[in-house]
Amino acid sequence: MSETMLKVDNLNVYYGNIHAIKGVSFEVNRGEIVTLIGANGAGKTTTLQTISGLLRSRTGSVEFMGENLFHVAPHKIVSHGLAQVPEGRRVFTQMSVEENLEMGAYTRAKSEIADSIAYVYEQFPRLKERRRQVAGTLSGGEQQMLAMGRALMSKPQLLMLDEPSMGLAPILVEQIFDIIRNLHKDGVTILLVEQNAQMALSVADRGYVLEVGSIATTGTGMELLENDAVRRAYLGG
Repeated sequence: MSETMLKVDNLNVYYGNIHAIKGVSFEVNRGEIVTLIGANGAGKTTTLQTISGLLRSRTGSVEFMGENLFHVAPHKIVSHGLAQVPEGRRVFTQMSVEENLEMGAYTRAKSEIADSIAYVYEQFPRLKERRRQVAGTLSGGEQQMLAMGRALMSKPQLLMLDEPSMGLAPILVEQIFDIIRNLHKDGVTILLVEQNAQMALSVADRGYVLEVGSIATTGTGMELLENDAVRRAYLGG
């Protein structure tokens, strides 16, 4: 039986009087890629930010490796083995590529950093070529790679990716998803929020469809790809 790494139960999140997340519950098992898909405003990013502790739910719980994270400070959640790559990359634009990576290792012992940087450069050879370059001068695709590499520096057990393909040319989208597949093969468990439903479901073991803050449909990646309602709404078919 698969080990449940992340268990999200009955989240209800508000922005003032706006009920943004309505009773959302789901699980991520060790070794899976699980994706959340949905239209803009469906609540995907809000869900990730709640898991990361940046937003608070009025009800329910977020359990990671059996521990309730509800009262854990966001900067301490990373040390529990859960890292998020935010929407829009948010790299430190005035710092070099390697300095950005080092920032991602703030929870790690200094003796471990060199090995982690070597691992990131193995996954992202382009970053090694650009390691002395100022991050703000990188292309959008390179900045996305850097944001992912920075998160990997914390050696997460679960990596949360928020819209990794946003704003990228199709050829770069393919590269990013190839990297996601490689990370998965390396044993990284992934929770993926992605506007490109076709790509997301093609790599996912399981998926959840969010509609107006609630989970409307769930299934394996293949089941959702073949679901007529999902195809009409998100796949243009």
